Formats: sequence, structure tokens, C-alpha cells
Amino acid sequence: MKVCGFSFIRNGVLYDYPFEEAIRSILPLCDEVIVAVGRSEDETQEKVKAISPKIKILETVWDETALKGGRNLAIETDKAFQSIPAEYDWAFYIQGDEVVHEKDYPAIREAMEKYMHDPEVDGLLFNYHHFFGSYDHIATQYSWYRREVRIIRNNKIFYSNRDAQGFKKPPGKTKLLVKPLDAFIYHYGWVRDPVAMQQKIKANIHVHKGDKIEDHVDEMNKKVHDYTADRQPVKKFKGSHPALMKERIQSMHWEYQPDTSLKYASAKDWIKRTIFRFTRWYPGEFKNYKII
Repeated sequence: MKVCGFSFIRNGVLYDYPFEEAIRSILPLCDEVIVAVGRSEDETQEKVKAISPKIKILETVWDETALKGGRNLAIETDKAFQSIPAEYDWAFYIQGDEVVHEKDYPAIREAMEKYMHDPEVDGLLFNYHHFFGSYDHIATQYSWYRREVRIIRNNKIFYSNRDAQGFKKPPGKTKLLVKPLDAFIYHYGWVRDPVAMQQKIKANIHVHKGDKIEDHVDEMNKKVHDYTADRQPVKKFKGSHPALMKERIQSMHWEYQPDTSLKYASAKDWIKRTIFRFTRWYPGEFKNYKII
């Protein structure tokens, strides 16, 4: 069994992405990792190159005409995926703010071996921890996706969907057929230095969404992001973090004090989460996949 990892990143240092931890977290399960590194304003490419001899860098230039809806993120994902040689059986995708826990390596490896010769299985489905504000809190609002596909068969008909959240296949936008894993992706996209976080939000307004800057004057004038002001319903995280995140967690220098009385973001959030609590079904949940 041969496995190739793939990812993309641009301005990872400037926006305080844990991209080095992300890439390192899949290295033990991969024979090679291809990273599409967009033209950056910092030392992102040098840091990616220094991670491991197993890294192959694909230098790219982001398509500034494909901004709306984060389509450029999917384009960069596809560039990396399409560069994977045919000799590989599986492709392990990781984004620059996602990290795999070492305790899940055995389950992940076992699943790849188990389904390698089952052509019906397009990919493997991970559970998610979405951290918010600090490394001690997980977002609970229904809009945070519970699961997503991060390992796919090395079949070049597959493509990254929407803003690179998941994958689809032809004809049209057919969902991938997947098997669920007893493993998690640790998503740290909303736990980073508040200054870098605000810079990232500003970049998102134009670079990722294609919105006009003048429509977001208040956000553009902010220098530091205030996580507490977001009023996001969260719960305490009681598990352990990937070992690769230890140094980053210890260096956290800001305070996050969530509103513990805020259990739901809205009436819709309360309705959907209440239904899920009793039925294990989320009405209207977006899925790129179909579990088989």
C-alpha cells in the first residue's frame, strides 16, 4: 500500500497557520507529501521545504478571478491532487489548519489497508473537533461540519468541491462513497494569534470571498480580533491534543472568556441540535459524501 499526502498553503506564517504541524501530522502515514505552495509574502515555502525530504513542493500562483465562495481554495487543492503519481493507492488530504492526532494512526492505517482492494470505497470519513477562541474550547453550533472526507482513492476523476471542504466526482456533483473512521481531524482555524487572525479575516473578505472591501469598513479597521465578541456557543474540550501542537499551545498569549450562558447561537441552532440529540440526525446537514 502506497499513500501520498497532499495540501496547499499560502502566507502560512503571516496568518499564523499551524501548517508545519498539519503536514508533519500525516507524514508517518505517507510515503510522500505534495504541497501546493502559493506565491507568498513570507517564508512559507522555506518552512515547508525544511519539514522533511518526503515533501515535494508544487509552486503555484492563485487564480484571483476565482475568489467568490472560496473557489480558489478548491483549485489549489486540485493542483496538488492531480500531481500525485499513479503509483499511489490512497491520497491523504490535510489543510493548513488541520492536525491529525498520533493516537489515531493505527485506526487510519488499518482502514486504508482494509479497504484498499474494495473498489466501491471512494474514501474515508473523519470526525472533527473545531476549536474556537482557545485550545480548551470546541465550537458546538450546528453549522460546524461534524465529519468530512480526508482520505480518497487516487482516482483523478475526483475533484475538490466548493471551498475545498470536501470532494465530489462526476457525473455532475456525485457524492463520494465512504467508510467512517474512528479518528478525528483537529481543526485549529479559529485559534490563532488575534492580530494574525484579524489579518486573515481581512484577507478572507476579498481574497476568499471576492467581496468589496468598502462593504466591510468596520472589519477592515480592526487591528486585533476579539474572539469573545463573536459570541460563539462552545464547550470545554476534555481530551488531549496532538503532541505536535504542544509548543503552539504553550505559547498562547491571549485570553478567551466565552459566555458560558450561551448554549445556542439561534433558535434554528437550538431546534437542529435538539433534534440531533434525540434522533442522531441533523436536518439539512450538508454532506459531500454517502456512507456505505
